[in-house]
Amino acid sequence: MTEFTIKTIIVDDEPLARRGLRARLERHADVNVIAECQNGLDAVSAISQHRPDLVFLDIQMPGLNGFQVIHRLRELNQPIPLIVFVTAYDSYAIKAFDVHALDYLLKPADDERLTGALDKVRDYLTNQYQDAQSRKLAGLVADLTGDDCEEILRKLANGEAIETNPYPEVLAIKDGSEVTRVAVQDIQWVDAAGDYMCVHAIDGMHIMRKTMKELEQELNPQWFVRVHRSAIANIRFVKKLVSHISGEYHLILQNDTELKVSRSHRDKVKAAMKL
Repeated sequence: MTEFTIKTIIVDDEPLARRGLRARLERHADVNVIAECQNGLDAVSAISQHRPDLVFLDIQMPGLNGFQVIHRLRELNQPIPLIVFVTAYDSYAIKAFDVHALDYLLKPADDERLTGALDKVRDYLTNQYQDAQSRKLAGLVADLTGDDCEEILRKLANGEAIETNPYPEVLAIKDGSEVTRVAVQDIQWVDAAGDYMCVHAIDGMHIMRKTMKELEQELNPQWFVRVHRSAIANIRFVKKLVSHISGEYHLILQNDTELKVSRSHRDKVKAAMKL
């Protein structure tokens, strides 16, 4: 239990949502709800006046949305409190700003999830991490203000996923009872062997059961290009593209591995290599 009271403001344009969240917060003795706001303009005023420790901030509101509230506070040189975003959208859709907020809640607020968010708040306040939180929120403002902010809200309203990087940085490759984590940036090329994929990485070859199409969808097309029906290459490991008298093209990797480029993929390979 903390030895201080967490001064809290609830910001949401839905009265029932504010009432429900307040009722759940009243179960926590160290949380003191000092104000409720039904729109972004009121939120800016209340935060400036009361200097709360914590704000539960709805994302999509008329007037100023949640992101713009933060932006306005920064324009006014007001201290930014700890922010827990509140949204009606599934968690996959808010990964783009998850790293910037202290936490987020899905409507209606779940007691266990709310308790977890408050525990984070207590830890931050106890260890005086407000400055670090402000820096995170500054990154949010830089990423999501203006047209970018409106675009992310449009995607949220349409149920579209919003991700800063939809491609994994690590592949978990299962082999019997073992799972090997392979850094995607270390993968040099991939070729098919029946129902299996041979993933050739810096540390050696790994076998995974997955189709070429499935694996291709997981790899960032900025770096990985299909060179043949049964092969994918990481452009970062390509040394050169060689044309033969027969009209065939081959990729030569830095380790001198040679990969045939099929005619149907030739233009895509050239484009990836910026030729």
